[in-house]
Amino acid sequence: RLTAMTAKVLGLGVNAGHDLNRDNLTLFLQVVPGVSEVSIGHALIADALELGYATAVADYNHCIARAFA
Repeated sequence: RLTAMTAKVLGLGVNAGHDLNRDNLTLFLQVVPGVSEVSIGHALIADALELGYATAVADYNHCIARAFA
């Protein structure tokens, strides 16, 4: 959180990825300010293998929407 806030003050973008998944994405986006992009491809594909692609994408969209609700 502090690092992201400092990056924002310095005019830097904040991107994140590794270890983000449906279980922690919403909270991460709520707690860490100014995230421009999350790289969730690996987790998305792993979930898609289990849930189906459409369901996995919908679940991730729901996680993101809840974070900014």
